[in-house]
Amino acid sequence: MENYLRAADSKKVKRLFLLLLIFFFIVPLAFAYKILYAEQFYKLFHLHFYQYPDDTMENISYLEQALKADFCNPLYALAKIETEIEYERYKSLFKMHINLKMIEQYLILGSKYDKFEVFFFHKNGPWKEDICQSLKTAEQAYRVALYYWEQAQKWSKKAWPLRMIHLDEIQHWSDENFRIETQDLDYKKIIQKHLARINKSRVYLECAPDSTD
Repeated sequence: MENYLRAADSKKVKRLFLLLLIFFFIVPLAFAYKILYAEQFYKLFHLHFYQYPDDTMENISYLEQALKADFCNPLYALAKIETEIEYERYKSLFKMHINLKMIEQYLILGSKYDKFEVFFFHKNGPWKEDICQSLKTAEQAYRVALYYWEQAQKWSKKAWPLRMIHLDEIQHWSDENFRIETQDLDYKKIIQKHLARINKSRVYLECAPDSTD
């Protein structure tokens, strides 16, 4: 019994030591690391296996900060930058790519509230108002996605004249640039289909006018 108590006390001491180590050394280091630059915020963006609304909003927050923040020194860019013209293409592609990611996140967010199929029993059922409100939220998310598509197109156009410049590390951004400029990628069509379907559902359900704001 005495040995057992000694072992238990030993475990408590080890746990206390670990907590003190975390508090005095690891936590201060975490707070000492300041996130200042666009690339740093972008690195915080990550995909979740299950994309819950809170996860999506977290990613949107990181991406918004990446759009607002200054770029880091070219030496620490996400691609090897040796000339000013390469840096110009890099920055335009970066902004374009972030806006595309914002579209993806808002489409995911909208899908969480969208009612992709509306049936006759929804029209007079007890959940009608909840469905109307949910459709309103989905519509708002899709309209924000439409705004970011316009922004993605703007930055894509700026990057396109410099398409002969290759940055190997971000080749997939160049591929996105090509798809936008050749109209192979058109989020406007996708989003408009969602909005048209939501409007049709709203009319069918006879949602209150304020649910279309």
